[in-house]
Amino acid sequence: MKRVLKSFSLIINYKTFIVTILSVISSYVCFHLGLIARFPDMLVGVAIVFPVVFSIGSAYTRRETALQRFSDFKGHAIAIYYATRDWTTDRDAELPKRAKILIRDLLIAIRLSFRTSQRKDWEQNERNIYHIFSRLSYLFVDLRDHGVQSSDTSRVNQYLSKMIIAFDNLKIIQAYRTPVTLRAYSKVFIYVFPIIYGPYFASTFEDYSANLEYVMPILYSFILVSLDNIQDHLENPFDEVGEDDIRIEANEITSLME
Repeated sequence: MKRVLKSFSLIINYKTFIVTILSVISSYVCFHLGLIARFPDMLVGVAIVFPVVFSIGSAYTRRETALQRFSDFKGHAIAIYYATRDWTTDRDAELPKRAKILIRDLLIAIRLSFRTSQRKDWEQNERNIYHIFSRLSYLFVDLRDHGVQSSDTSRVNQYLSKMIIAFDNLKIIQAYRTPVTLRAYSKVFIYVFPIIYGPYFASTFEDYSANLEYVMPILYSFILVSLDNIQDHLENPFDEVGEDDIRIEANEITSLME
């Protein structure tokens, strides 16, 4: 029950109530001033619902792609740890411990980087991430000193290369989202539509029983703003605000490296 209420609070917020109140006021004023008009219902679907649903679908697809890329990153990171642990002739070496620490630091840096929205902070975090990649690459040089063949060292280096590619894919997903113009268009119509449709809502008052005249403006406002809130939470899959976000848990992943 608590989880349901939390999910409900994410899609029904202060913006929902502001737009609802404004649409009710607009309908009330239009009715008492005699401003009545029969606007086509299909305009809502063509101008608002279709673009918003398209944006939600695009954001969800981007999130699914991010999950796949993060799985690739996680899998190759664990493979690197296993290589430093099992491929060496000296099982008491510090290589597995050093690899585990570097991978943990890398996951923490990526999580911090993806959660920030400031370009200056992002650039600094990205330099730190590639510095850790460099340290991880330098670690592979020590594999030869512990009995690992050159061909196997090259294979481990390929794991690192795939980790870098997966990170770059995640970075692109985080940086390039739904087109800004489409988002701006959707938001303008979502927040303006329930208000400018006041004459239409006023024209339907006689079709409803007493005290039910404002059902339509309330429903329209709740539905449209809720769709916009859903899209907002899916837009950035790494900000850890929505319940569908991707959470990079460094301790959880490194706990598997035993």
